[in-house]
Amino acid sequence: MSRPVKTLLIVLAAALLLAGLWRLLDDSVYRFTSLSGPASHSLVLPETPAAPAAYTGGEPSRLAVLLTDRSSSWLGLVHGLKSFGVPFTVTEDYQEALRHPVVMVYPVISGKALSQPALAALSAYANEGGTLIGSHVLGGGLNGLFGFGEAVPSNTRRQLQFAADSPLPPRYFGTRGHTLVLGSSVQPTGTYSYSAPSGQVLASYEDGSAAIVTRAVGKGRTYALGVDMGAFALLGHNNRQEGIAAQYVNRFQPGMDALFLQLRDWYVAHNRNAVLLGTVPEGKQLSVLLTHDIDFTESINNAVKYADYQRTRGIAGTYFIQTKYMRDWNDDVFFNENGVERTRQLQALGMEVASHSVAHSRVFSKLPLGTGHERYPAYEPFVKSRSETRNASVLGELRVSRYLLEANVPGLQVESFRPGHLENPTTLPQALAASGYRFSSSVTANNALTHLPFRLNHSRGPNGETAVYEFPITIEDELEPPMGGRLPQALAIAEQISRYGGLYVVLTHPNVLDHKLAFTQGLVERLKPTAWYGTLARFGHWWVARDQVTLDVADAAVGGQPAKVVRLQVPQAFAGLALDMPERWQLLDAQPASAQPLRVGRQWVLPAVSGEVVLRFSP
Repeated sequence: MSRPVKTLLIVLAAALLLAGLWRLLDDSVYRFTSLSGPASHSLVLPETPAAPAAYTGGEPSRLAVLLTDRSSSWLGLVHGLKSFGVPFTVTEDYQEALRHPVVMVYPVISGKALSQPALAALSAYANEGGTLIGSHVLGGGLNGLFGFGEAVPSNTRRQLQFAADSPLPPRYFGTRGHTLVLGSSVQPTGTYSYSAPSGQVLASYEDGSAAIVTRAVGKGRTYALGVDMGAFALLGHNNRQEGIAAQYVNRFQPGMDALFLQLRDWYVAHNRNAVLLGTVPEGKQLSVLLTHDIDFTESINNAVKYADYQRTRGIAGTYFIQTKYMRDWNDDVFFNENGVERTRQLQALGMEVASHSVAHSRVFSKLPLGTGHERYPAYEPFVKSRSETRNASVLGELRVSRYLLEANVPGLQVESFRPGHLENPTTLPQALAASGYRFSSSVTANNALTHLPFRLNHSRGPNGETAVYEFPITIEDELEPPMGGRLPQALAIAEQISRYGGLYVVLTHPNVLDHKLAFTQGLVERLKPTAWYGTLARFGHWWVARDQVTLDVADAAVGGQPAKVVRLQVPQAFAGLALDMPERWQLLDAQPASAQPLRVGRQWVLPAVSGEVVLRFSP
């Protein structure tokens, strides 16, 4: 070997040695010397379109959704009904649908979408006492049945206004009248109005044309709805609304909730066997989740003070922790020995430890999906500026942050995630599922157009479901005025949401104590008597179990007297499910006996149950 070659090899070896020493001495990266992982591969599954057959079956007590177009936004309608606790079945068989006392035809009624025998049967059904809800009644000779002249399309209408005498706004929002924003200049929304209404107009557009018309028909009733509820729900659930929400957070904007509450009221009013699944555990009025984003050096220390207070009040919060082991444009390293110790303290205090990514990048929504093989310590994302993050991927942020939290905290299982700055890539739902997460809190309630949880769709699209659920944020601490001065407004919002059993997620950055901790204390003291408090994971498990429950009601006789039989199928054991039913119903018995519910107001709250539960009531 020649001398120049030997010299070159010596220089290279020295350089490699110096580079290794430099990496050991470099304090811009914190090294957990004994950790390497995760070892497993995160496999992102391809989208599988949801099938209507997954939502079929049950007794006539359910709302029947007669599906007339599989290519429609029916999955948005289904997920909304799930959130609001309305038992339903989806069918493409009109004869099956007409066994039910309340039928919603979706997404359209027309001579093209339905056969002449089906249209004639719908007309006879309403005249003979059924309740028929038509979404986009466009033809088929049923205009007169629904009480209007013609359906008039438009993509320029922006608002829907409930009639001044509508009972819905005061009942659920505490206001007289309510205006629902449907679209904007950048988000046109297709609607139909109903001309020359002969029925009662329940809601109008801003141009005065009729948006919802109802009419008594023979022994029954019809409702014509000019808004596509499924498509509107998907706009919110998929975080794709633009310009519809007047303010993205810290304000009560029920959005799609108004439409689903109206549909739920119609179902209850016209079905004597209507029973609803409650939306809050234990029959409480409001679900409150106190969440904290740890993405700043001082926050990891202050977080323990918040947790100490919450523990004294018998509640637990969720702490989204950024596993920041790289010094960059954002901040210094803080997920080190001190950060790990504070994280362990949070878990010991009974708090939920969740992931807030590694890099906390402002361009997380623009990162590539990644390979699913990203591992610590090789994964080194670097935030160079507000607009540039290097060596990062969506899967890397999810995988490595979860791994470092679980590897450093014995017994920890990380199930919840929130991205920095609520950056929300279209790949996030399936990436969360592939990385082992079950719960997300990545959007605000106003942007999601709802104050209730919902199931996430693949690629934030219209067709495929994931197993991950979203819990949108109601209140956050960064907008002016300072959080400590906003307690009265925050309590007013909580009161409005509690009118229909909504979800109230609070996001606090514990970078300071003083006014933010005082806000937390004031909120807890005022709401604790009527609200349910818990972590995101605890509420998430409850919500997922509730989402799997099926509910049917049938008429029967007990001892020669009429009775109502409520039959529940509960695939996943859980406790605290409330059933909302007519106040006059009196419990006769429960099978099994251990499923005996407790009366809380007009609701009956179940203990821990699983499998089949049968409750019999005297009406």
